[in-house]
Amino acid sequence: MKIGFIGTGTIAAAVIEGIVADGHAIWVSERSQDVSARLAARFDNLRAAGNQGVVDAAEVICLGLMADAAAEVLGALNFRADQVVFSFMAGVSLADVQAMVAPARAEAIVIPFPAIARGGSPVLCCPRSDLAEAVFGAGNQVIALTSEDDLAAYMAVQALLSPVVKLLAEGAAWAAERTGDAAGAERFLRLLVGGGLLAEPIDQDGVLAAMLDALNTPGGLNAELREHLGAAGTYDALRAGLDRLEARTKGDETGETT
Repeated sequence: MKIGFIGTGTIAAAVIEGIVADGHAIWVSERSQDVSARLAARFDNLRAAGNQGVVDAAEVICLGLMADAAAEVLGALNFRADQVVFSFMAGVSLADVQAMVAPARAEAIVIPFPAIARGGSPVLCCPRSDLAEAVFGAGNQVIALTSEDDLAAYMAVQALLSPVVKLLAEGAAWAAERTGDAAGAERFLRLLVGGGLLAEPIDQDGVLAAMLDALNTPGGLNAELREHLGAAGTYDALRAGLDRLEARTKGDETGETT
């Protein structure tokens, strides 16, 4: 497949690294010259070109632009009716993308994450797209969403990654203060949490509920710490924060949900 990337920031570069070995011919925008040059030097099936050169060469075009720059950049380009476009821009509706890339077809909003560079990463896709599955799903899990409201909810909840990592980092630091082994504490927690979450097949439902039930021994250490955090308002604060982020992704800057 001939795939072009307009905008070559951190996420687009990670996507390229993750799919470049799948047999595609890839063109990348020279707009970020240091990134495009580095990628072109690493991969034989990748070329750098100007934005119009990328559009001219590609069958499938991925947009990795900043949302506020999209209209200006895309308005200067000539797309073809036989082209398909994926947008990595969560803040721009698919209808707005369609207006900017006509007569090409805006197929879906696709939200990759940095781990796509190594594979095994979730990739959000709204709406469902067999082509997105073919392009991004060879080594990753494409999660198809029905509506852009669903996408807003997933974009909010993905922000759990940072506080979860912060909790693990705080726990590792606490253990290191007592044992003197920072590396060992971090390794232990990564294996404990990651291994537990991925022990069951990724397509099995109810894994989180089953893990919580298994960790709910009355008087157990896990249950005691979880209840302590609940009593401190941790989970109420989490839900309030997610409500706020969902409203933000829907464009409601007041933070009020509807």
